[in-house]
Amino acid sequence: MTDARYDAVVVGAGHNGLVCALYLARAGWKVLVLERNERVGGAVMSGEVTRPGFVHDLYAMNQNLFLGSPVYAELGEDLERHGLRYKTSPKPYSNVFPDGTSLRVYKDQDRTLKLLREHDAEDAAGFERLYEKYRAFGDSFLPVYGTPLPSAEAAWSLARAVRSRGIDEFTDLAQIVASSTRELGDEYFHTPEAKALVATWGMHLDFGPDVSGGAMFPFLEVFADMEFGMSVAEGGASRMPEALVGLLEEYGGEVRTSSEVARVLTDGDRVAGVELASGERIGARRAVVANLAPSALFGQLLPDRALPARFRRRVRSYEHGPGTMMVHLALRGRPRWKAGEDLDEFAYVHVAPYVEDLAQTYTDSLNGYLPSSPMLVVGQTSVVDPSRTPGDGEVLWVQVRTLPPEIRGDAKGEIEARDWEEARQPYADRVMEKLEEYAPGIGDLVMDRTVFSPQDLQQHNPNLVGGDSLGGSHHLRQNFVFRPFPGWSNYKMPVGNLYMVGAATWPGAGTNATSGYLAAKKILRPHPIRDRLAWGGAILGAGAAAAATARSLGKRRKS
Repeated sequence: MTDARYDAVVVGAGHNGLVCALYLARAGWKVLVLERNERVGGAVMSGEVTRPGFVHDLYAMNQNLFLGSPVYAELGEDLERHGLRYKTSPKPYSNVFPDGTSLRVYKDQDRTLKLLREHDAEDAAGFERLYEKYRAFGDSFLPVYGTPLPSAEAAWSLARAVRSRGIDEFTDLAQIVASSTRELGDEYFHTPEAKALVATWGMHLDFGPDVSGGAMFPFLEVFADMEFGMSVAEGGASRMPEALVGLLEEYGGEVRTSSEVARVLTDGDRVAGVELASGERIGARRAVVANLAPSALFGQLLPDRALPARFRRRVRSYEHGPGTMMVHLALRGRPRWKAGEDLDEFAYVHVAPYVEDLAQTYTDSLNGYLPSSPMLVVGQTSVVDPSRTPGDGEVLWVQVRTLPPEIRGDAKGEIEARDWEEARQPYADRVMEKLEEYAPGIGDLVMDRTVFSPQDLQQHNPNLVGGDSLGGSHHLRQNFVFRPFPGWSNYKMPVGNLYMVGAATWPGAGTNATSGYLAAKKILRPHPIRDRLAWGGAILGAGAAAAATARSLGKRRKS
């Protein structure tokens, strides 16, 4: 074992790993980040993958969560010095339908509601009622998302919210969070179009229309995008991780790319460093932070480590969601959407079309079949950020949800390929056929096309197992205090000085940077006693919430 040259070694230069490293370096630690690929960023990366001058966001596009994160609030001006700026669309998202109609949500509540009333008065009324619920949730319960779980802080925050809002409102909000997207749509909306507006957001994660708890993300996203618009990094998604690297290096941290870690080294009951694929060993005096999925960390880098049998079973049972395909198009002009209006100016256009279609697509993908009609999230990136293309060209970002990691068959009976190497282009042709139905003539606008299959996503980033772009299922059994495993949701792993961050940890996927931020705070200010009491604090907080509930019920009975 070599002498430890660093206080901390971070494995993986995704944005959560970089954020954690940045805060450690800012506190005076000597930090090294190691990345297996030639470039940093993980699933937040851009590149000219179709033709020169056409900059595509290769995986993630929407960076609203990072823009609203505590990291950006604290370090935004410094990151801007290192090249991170944002372009925000006041026309965040829309849905299109086969009859040539659309629903459009603007960064303008009055305009959005006016269009909804023109579509259906009951839909508009339901949208307003649900928006009020969203505002109540944001004021009282959303702060829990920025706290570690479990923790006394989260428990008391929840208890205070219950006391301030009362039992009736708490029950309503809890029911929304526990609902499926189909249930949420049926409760608040009248037409199939408005119900689809909600359900499509669930499919961004692995929430098919009938998955309990699937309403939580759409409940937040539907209104957050209306309030804030949709933001992309000016010049490409890579500007965000590159700015994090620049600021990290300013604080004395180091980043090495093309440096694949083959093994995490241990010394007794603690980690002591890492060994690279080249054979080089690098010591870490105080922490090793893995920005990795559980299978990569414990299945590949710590395969021989003696860990509790129950923990090993947790690792083996960690679930990944369905796969994703990315289709990147270089166009000679904007798509001409059949629904017309100003749809060519929206950041996202969802092509579902209806809840029943989403349910069938989700079921097919879970059963191993290529869906006959996948959901398309069409990102018109260069409309939001014109710097992405030269002249009159446009880039189109098409996320295809959801797909089977391994192919058993084709629901439509047309594609014979049973592996993604052969199925990639035929399935991309199906995507284009569906696009053509809603944007006639789009095929004639295509100058170049690049397709990333689920298999390609995993080859680029081992965290995206089977093309799961979320780093692991977000169903209730693997979310909140159960992410990644029950008893291990606070970033500290069952080997001394070993921590895990990223989409596999709370609060999950997205560009929120929260796990890297919270893990750094935990590493810098360890509280062993407080950690042992966290569950106790949660119980006390739950007790306080129950007491508040009982008092509210008592008052109602007396009245």
